[in-house]
Order: sequence, then structure tokens, then C-alpha cells
Amino acid sequence: MGGPVVPPRTLPLLARLRDILQLRFSDVYASLPAAAMASISPANPFKRLARVLGYAGLRLVGNIFQPIKNRENLHGKVWLYVVSANNYDALAFIKDARTDAVLLAGQAKNIGRYAGQVNRLSLRRKLLYYWQFPIVFIGLLRSEGRRAWRYFDFIFYAIGYYEVYRRALRHYRPRAVVFSNDHNDDTRSLLLACRAEGVPTAYIQHASVSTSFPPLGFDLSLLEGQDALDKYRQCGPVRGQVELVGMPKADAFLGSKNMQPAVARVGLACNVHDPLPALAATLTYLMQELPGLTFTLRPHPSDTRDFQPLQRALPALQWSDSRQENVFAFLQQHDALIAADTSTHLEATLLNLVSIYYQFSDNAAVNDYYGYVAHGLIDEARDLATLKALLLRYQAAKPASLFRRANYYNATLGTDYEGHSQALALRHLSGWLV
Repeated sequence: MGGPVVPPRTLPLLARLRDILQLRFSDVYASLPAAAMASISPANPFKRLARVLGYAGLRLVGNIFQPIKNRENLHGKVWLYVVSANNYDALAFIKDARTDAVLLAGQAKNIGRYAGQVNRLSLRRKLLYYWQFPIVFIGLLRSEGRRAWRYFDFIFYAIGYYEVYRRALRHYRPRAVVFSNDHNDDTRSLLLACRAEGVPTAYIQHASVSTSFPPLGFDLSLLEGQDALDKYRQCGPVRGQVELVGMPKADAFLGSKNMQPAVARVGLACNVHDPLPALAATLTYLMQELPGLTFTLRPHPSDTRDFQPLQRALPALQWSDSRQENVFAFLQQHDALIAADTSTHLEATLLNLVSIYYQFSDNAAVNDYYGYVAHGLIDEARDLATLKALLLRYQAAKPASLFRRANYYNATLGTDYEGHSQALALRHLSGWLV
């Protein structure tokens, strides 16, 4: 599947930064709730400027004084490039299977609980390319208008990655680079650098994708299922070889599906898009109305809000630390999941949990972002009364075949490769690397 691979090329400066920042300038990004965006990019321009200055001082200048001492040799290896703990979980099986594979990230990238287990690419020279910022900013103001001004901090952060990564590729000459993210600014910079230097690239999907993502442009893409491929076709031309391999990170858990006959333990997953007051109101209502159920809240690893008032208000509420506990380990302890827009719905369904889509905010700008409700993967509750009614129904009886709803999303379900997606992915990867 897929079309011809794009030959190595170098994009002009403005076109390159526009490509790198594609998602930042998309309509879906502009429609994010103000409260959610505030933690990423403050609405106040002076606060944005303060963040930029902090980044320049702590990251750019700080990198100069932080020596890079990698435990592994990066020369000629297969690079597994990660930008988060979730990326690490998606690619670690390749490191376990191949002696020529190394996990690595940008110099100061936060990889959560795996921070000490990845090699690092030096970003010291990134500071040398900030003469580009005025040129890029003015150019993007002309093409993107107010969005360039609103996200001038993102433009600033993205400067220099491409040039530094091209230099690293020329120095280390990796055999290939494997990605598990295709839309972050540092990831896209490395992808474009690989194209320019003629380094082969592969992509292993780590979570559900959106039609607002950049077009699929890797030499080899290993996707979870037909859903991902259909969405990428809406993003633009699909280039390179594409194979559907299921979800490698779920292999170890698919053999232990939840076969409890009724729901007793309910997990709630939240992120910065879910307002704290609405979360508190939802949990208070459910815990009062459904005292026979146990509830656990799991904030996203990037959610740094203060949850202590909620802990004090609801002492019976249990908690999951997503920075320490794997998402599948969390799901295995529950019979149902409630969440808004998160790929955890798919992971829950694969383990045969009841999964319910519920928007905690009445003014959510995004609805059914991944299309799970539209494709019948999960149930939907539009208000608290409906949410309560669904939980009462499943508290009485929970179906044993909910996982079959996920066939459209996971290509290996019901096949000989169910629970063996890692082996299938490694087979395709090894054949491609020959």
C-alpha cells in the first residue's frame, strides 16, 4: 500500500517551518479550550514571552553546559526516536529484539519515567540558528496571520532542530530512524532532516490518529488498523510502504481480557482539556449516586494541575499515577473507563472493558475527536443522568465480547497474529531494512 517514496529534498526555510508546525496552525488546534491551551501556550503575550525567555535561558543556554554522555554508540545504528514515555513504550520492543537498535531523544526532552534509559542527541548548536526567527516569524505572519502571532512561542521553540539534526545524521550516519510520533516539532524536524540526508525512516503508530495530522510521509509505516490508514488518507497523499500490524504495545495484555460479569471498578482518564470543576462535579455526582462502585482518577502524564483540593474533597476516590503506572496495568484493575477524547478508549475496549465517552465540559470545542462513537467502538453519555444509567446497566451485566468492536482499529484481532503484533512488526521492519 502507499505511493512512491519522496526522494531526499531540502525545503526552503519558510516551507520547512510551516511543515514542522503544521498541527500548531490547524483549525483543531485553534479550537482548543482556553484553559487547556493556557498550560501549553498562554493567551497573554507577555506570559508567552516569559516562557520563550525561560526556554532560551534554561534549555538553549543550559544545553551548552550539559555534557552528553551516552551509554551506547549511535554510529550506524537503527535509531528509535522518542518524545514521550508513550513513545518509549511503543518502540522498546524493537530495542529488545535488535542488537543494532538504540533508543534516543533530544537533549533535554522529558521522557518521564524513562528519562535515564534513553540516549541523547546534543542540541547545543540550536542556539546558533536563532537569527532565523525574525525571518520565519514575519513570513509566517504573512501566510498564517494571527495564528503566527498567537503561537510565536512555538515558532521560537522549533527553530534550529532541523539544522542540528542534519548535522547529527551526517556525523552518526544511522542505518534508519524509527519514529512513533509524526506531528511534534522536533519529530517533524528530524523527519525532514532524514529526507534531506537520505536516511530511511519508519513509523510505528503509538496511539490513535486524527485527520488533522500531517500527511503520512515515511518510507515504511506500520499502522494499527484500517481506521488509521483511512484517516491518514484524509490527511493527504500516503507515501511509502504501509502495513497493518495491530498494536505491538498491547501484546502482553491481550491474553488477559476482562471477563468480569459486571462492572464494579470504574476508571476515569482526564487531561488538561477537561476542566477541573467539571471533573470534580462529575466524580461527586457518580460517587454519591453509585456507592457500590469504586472510582479511580488517572490524570494524563502532562497534566500538572493541582489535584489536592479534589483529593481532600473526595477521600474515597482512588488515584493512578500515569507517570509511574503503564496504561494497560491501570486498565487491568478496572471494569469500565470514562473519558473524553483519548486513545485510552481503544486500549480499554481491547481489554474488554466497558468504555464510555463523556465530555466533562459543556463547551467542548472538539467532539468525538477520534471517531470512536461514530464507528460504534464505545458508548456515549451526553449528560450525567445518561452516564449514571449506562453504569447501572453495566453494573448489572457486562458483555463478554466488547473487544470485538475494535476490529476496525486493530488489524490482528481474530487472526493468528492477535497478541503477536510485535513479531509481525519486526518481520516487516527486518524485511525493509535488508
